[in-house]
Amino acid sequence: MNSFEVLKTLYGEMQEERGEEVYKYVLELLQEVQRVRNVSGKDKGQSSRSSNGHNFEKLIQHIITEPLGALGLEVVNGNTLGRKVDRNLSEALRQVKQNLLIDYDKFERLLPDADIVIFNPENSEVIAIISCKISLRERIAHTVYWKFKLLKSQKTEHIKLYLITLDKDKHLTEREHPKRQRIIVETELDSTYVLTTENLEESDKVKLFEHFIEDFKQVIEESK
Repeated sequence: MNSFEVLKTLYGEMQEERGEEVYKYVLELLQEVQRVRNVSGKDKGQSSRSSNGHNFEKLIQHIITEPLGALGLEVVNGNTLGRKVDRNLSEALRQVKQNLLIDYDKFERLLPDADIVIFNPENSEVIAIISCKISLRERIAHTVYWKFKLLKSQKTEHIKLYLITLDKDKHLTEREHPKRQRIIVETELDSTYVLTTENLEESDKVKLFEHFIEDFKQVIEESK
């Protein structure tokens, strides 16, 4: 069983114990998976951090796929669009990719960095992209850059960019006396959702992860 399958199993077990608040304990679960891998000697240093980030991204995709499917939407991992040549993608995903490409004038068009892409399967319209980060030490300015690029084109300006994070270093916790990272995400991104047991001071732009699906329903209604 690979590390993600272990994580998914642990998540399911904790869900039975914690119910709807299971998402608050994802960091704890990642640490447990990492402990097991360290004992087995499978992960060291940078490799372990990459494994954690990749597993977190896959877990978020796993969690949101079914409820978004109930809303008539589909989810695809950004790596699927970026790594596969077009002929190996379905017609729907080829169109999703085209709808995401950003024009750099005389240079080639590029895909924005997107861990998860949410789209309407009826017309391949991209509704939102998600950036998943364990810690906001991980290139938050890079995420903001792609939001700016999306806004510069009529083709992509409607696409929402969400950050989903564990906020491992507690950069987002305070609202009244915000840290630099909180100011940036409050100002520049569409919304940020946090999976944490900490006492997060929520706002319209920074919320606990439990609000993600309900907020997305509102986005769909507003786009009709």
